[in-house]
Amino acid sequence: MYRKILAPLDGSELSECTLGHLMEVAKGCQVPEVVLLYVVEPYHKGEMHYRDRYLSEEDIHKRDAEEEAYGKEYLARVADKVKKDGLSVKTAMAYGIPAEEIISYAEDNDVDLIIMSTHGRSGVTRWALGSVADKVIRHSITPVLIAAPRSCRVSLTSGADEN
Repeated sequence: MYRKILAPLDGSELSECTLGHLMEVAKGCQVPEVVLLYVVEPYHKGEMHYRDRYLSEEDIHKRDAEEEAYGKEYLARVADKVKKDGLSVKTAMAYGIPAEEIISYAEDNDVDLIIMSTHGRSGVTRWALGSVADKVIRHSITPVLIAAPRSCRVSLTSGADEN
């Protein structure tokens, strides 16, 4: 049934919580190809930097290049973990708005299933901050498996993992 599974990762431990599910589904369904996707969201001129100053064009290009280099290294490291379980893994990078790039990649590359995590936000926090996973679920024509293992959820009150 599944020939290609897409696993979007954002560099966080929470996004990696899906790897166990990814490996089990891929092995159980004998999926020939797994794709790990990292999306670089470009920093746009005119946005405030976290240190409350605007960035120059040079600083923006430097930041984007650093993010791209990080993404490549990160994907290689995670791919090595997944390959150790005997899966055929491909890595890919995209540039743009994460939810849009995930959906676009899935549609353009004949992906049969997207497996991704949610950061465990709920209620007002989810509404205020939005969620890449929510947007993918709502707009993707590709089936989406959302994994939010209890051990990976972040408590909104303490910032610590829930038990």
